[in-house]
Amino acid sequence: MAAVRKRRVSAARRRRQQRLKIGAIAGGVIAVLLMAFWSMIWPYLMGTLVLGGAAGGGWWLWRTDRFIKGGDRQWRHDEAVKAGHRTLAEVDAMTGTEFEDFVVDLCWRDGCTDVRRVGGSHDNGADVLGVLPDGRSMVIQCKRYTPKSKIPSREIRDLLGAKVHFKVEVAIFVATTYFSGPAEKFAMENDILAVHRDHLGLWNQGASLVSLGAVNGLGQGDRRHRERWKETYE
Repeated sequence: MAAVRKRRVSAARRRRQQRLKIGAIAGGVIAVLLMAFWSMIWPYLMGTLVLGGAAGGGWWLWRTDRFIKGGDRQWRHDEAVKAGHRTLAEVDAMTGTEFEDFVVDLCWRDGCTDVRRVGGSHDNGADVLGVLPDGRSMVIQCKRYTPKSKIPSREIRDLLGAKVHFKVEVAIFVATTYFSGPAEKFAMENDILAVHRDHLGLWNQGASLVSLGAVNGLGQGDRRHRERWKETYE
């Protein structure tokens, strides 16, 4: 067994030496060829190095630009949250028009575009129109009701009609109170984003409007929450 092992080690050593010799010969040949044809090769070699350096520098500048812009957007968002923050008590004290303007400001803060208030006596069920950051058109109905009120399902139906009338892709109902059970069910069945009081608080604190879709229809507080709400507002 020992003899066999020695033969295997010797064979492996010879193969390694052969590979080293072949590598040295190949390196020498390449060096000779480079020296012989250097006048023809060096412009291409320098061009490759310059292009590689330019590409690397461009990539670094692009990454730096994205990092700076990303930080700037986050800073602007944080500042907008601080500047536009209102307590829900302050929101409750707003007029209907002030509340609509407040919702418009939150939409602008989140990167929505072409946001405008259209509420009035002939608003066709819409208070705010605009475009979400992902490019989808939206219509918003705003209701600044007392916290002890409930949004009935007929008002959600009115918003669905406004979605059809204005030919938009997303319908959003923003309220300072909560939705009745049938109203919340109707909103979910018709793909309407129902922003009740708790979600409005999240939005006001910095959560984006689009992110509220992830919690749409997940309920309006547990039993203890509803008991505290009744103690406070009823």
